[in-house]
Amino acid sequence: MIKIAIDAMGGDYAPKEQVEGAIMALKNIPDITLTLYGDPQAMAPYLIEHERLTVVATEGVIDMGEKDPIGAIRRNRNSSMAAALSSVRASEQDAIVSSGATQALIAGAHMLIGRMKAMKRTAIAPLIPKVTEGYTILLDTGANLEIKPEFMVQQAYFATIYAKEIIGIENPSVGLINIGSEEGKGRDLDLAVAQLFKDNPHINFYGNVEPKQVLDPPCDILISDGFTANIVMKTIEGTAKGIGAMMKRELYRGVLGKLALILSLPNLKRFKKRLAPEEIGGAMIYGLKGVVIKAQGSSKAIGFYNAIRQAASVVRQDVIKKVTAVIEGSGE
Repeated sequence: MIKIAIDAMGGDYAPKEQVEGAIMALKNIPDITLTLYGDPQAMAPYLIEHERLTVVATEGVIDMGEKDPIGAIRRNRNSSMAAALSSVRASEQDAIVSSGATQALIAGAHMLIGRMKAMKRTAIAPLIPKVTEGYTILLDTGANLEIKPEFMVQQAYFATIYAKEIIGIENPSVGLINIGSEEGKGRDLDLAVAQLFKDNPHINFYGNVEPKQVLDPPCDILISDGFTANIVMKTIEGTAKGIGAMMKRELYRGVLGKLALILSLPNLKRFKKRLAPEEIGGAMIYGLKGVVIKAQGSSKAIGFYNAIRQAASVVRQDVIKKVTAVIEGSGE
């Protein structure tokens, strides 16, 4: 059985959506056991009896707007997030899923689980939808605002193995987000990374990819430093919301617009579903000794369920062991 720890109190709608998502996962994924860390009384209205479900009582919650994430983890070792992270460090659980504060989860994971020896920097790597179908891995979306080129090589290894083992892409290609597609474009960092990628036998390097291509990229993985990739991700999110709002406003104008809205409603719902982070589940934090999945803070039950499904897949495919073997074997 795959054992997954659930931070039941982290997130905008905790613990209701976390508990309901966990129950959904138990009904649909037969090879998992779930341990919910949190306030039993707060969870009680949403819990059911299940042989693969355990509740561990904890005290305190890491606030979603926490300004001092490291201090918060140190001061709240009995919080739901810290207790769940500690269970992975102690090998009581194989993975953790949390909708809690991102920086607190990253800080707590470093402190309580630890970084893989082979990895010099962690990375947050969400999946973003493609115009056609499927998803692209985008990293690093915020773990490292500044980074050395050789550390991005390790992140590219991790993303390549993840794409192969979890998404099912046979020979994933890596694109470097840049201001132009031509060789020789970009900052010193971009030039150094491009050369390292090109020379590395473990990376199928496509080349530079412009930001205008991120939703229809010629590759399977898009990589940059944490500052750049985070801006790309938030631009996608903001643009999607803006386009949706503009479409809605235009379609509500006049009788013909309202008729068009009625006729196109199924298509609009499918469009909205494709862009919804909940359909993806969460973002894996690359480079840790244990599997840590960060679900959206605003996750509802279906989104949290998908994050649990993602965590189970990563454990099932032994992704961390495979990444370690590649990095150690390459001498990086």
